[in-house]
Amino acid sequence: VIVGGTSARGVVSAASYEARKFGVRSAMPGFRARELCPHGVFLAPDMAKYAKVSDDVHQVFERFSPDIEPLALDEAFVDISGSVGLFGGPLELGRRLKREVREQVGLVVSVGIAPSKLVAKLACTLSKPDGFLYVPEEAVRPLLDPLPVRKLWSVGPVLEERLVGWGIHTIGQLARYDARKLAVLLGDRAPFLQRLARGEDSRDVEAALAAKSYGEENTFLVDVKDRDAVTAALTSHAESVARRLRNQGHKGRTVVLKIKLAHARRKRTSRIDPNIQEPVYPLLTRSRTLPTATDDGKHIRDVAVDLWDAAGIQESVRLLGVTVTNIEEPAMEQLDLFSAKEKAKSDRLGPTLDAITAKFGKGVIDRAVDAPEKATASDRRKKGDD
Repeated sequence: VIVGGTSARGVVSAASYEARKFGVRSAMPGFRARELCPHGVFLAPDMAKYAKVSDDVHQVFERFSPDIEPLALDEAFVDISGSVGLFGGPLELGRRLKREVREQVGLVVSVGIAPSKLVAKLACTLSKPDGFLYVPEEAVRPLLDPLPVRKLWSVGPVLEERLVGWGIHTIGQLARYDARKLAVLLGDRAPFLQRLARGEDSRDVEAALAAKSYGEENTFLVDVKDRDAVTAALTSHAESVARRLRNQGHKGRTVVLKIKLAHARRKRTSRIDPNIQEPVYPLLTRSRTLPTATDDGKHIRDVAVDLWDAAGIQESVRLLGVTVTNIEEPAMEQLDLFSAKEKAKSDRLGPTLDAITAKFGKGVIDRAVDAPEKATASDRRKKGDD
């Protein structure tokens, strides 16, 4: 079973372990997944369902600790340092957490318990599927040392290639590498990477991470050049972003336009399959910071369209996105004395649109532009847009 990749330009969101035996992996282009596993069952993602189940799982986590830092729909850090004694130790806590998720939600989860976030994440990953791995302090280095350096958090394909070129193949080799030589090779990153390689990760579980940005994007099924289609897509994205901002009680000051051109300039080796050469499409961004923060879809849309016009794109595009950053809470808002009347109208309109959408469903009311193509499903949860 393969989730995603159902459209011509779709990508795989997830694949069952049976499908992975054929080489199918998440983030792989759908056409490649079909080549590798033509008899696979391809299913369209259902983000609303995943978000609901994720909430159900997190409610179980809350019985063991209030300190939960979500990583994605299906991953989270849970700080058990304050509650582990209530459950008879880390082993009993982990086993009981697995059991209660299975009983309450019907899902199998893997659990990694360790002194740090880095090691806990690795322990969880290494024990999948349906795994459970406890790594006490004295077992951290024996676990890390033989692992490929690519397993280390913040080491991507490019950095891995450089490290391997210097003879650093494992995390243990990185931990023992001469610090002065490594500083020459990597600069300021060297001490940080060596600390991670030794299992030294002092990051706390951050239970209340505030959103730093709100964004929406889509890859078109067919390349787009017509301005009406572009503005329709930007309008749809702006309204979705604005709705999520309002639902979270936030506003933003910077609007970012993301453009991926349709004509590939070069190719690179796939991170998923080294036998495949993937096209690399130019990615452009344009941004504008506003004098005051906004959660108004029309305002965000107008800025995004202005950025598009100023960019002067003359060729077709395959992806468009709108993101709002520099997030502010209402208490931080700078009042504008001279636009109070116009602001009051937009403040009433946004919640009214939200209420209609909540009651009758998405798509029943839109700005007065043609509806854009449906966006391909995202593997990231769109907070407040369920």
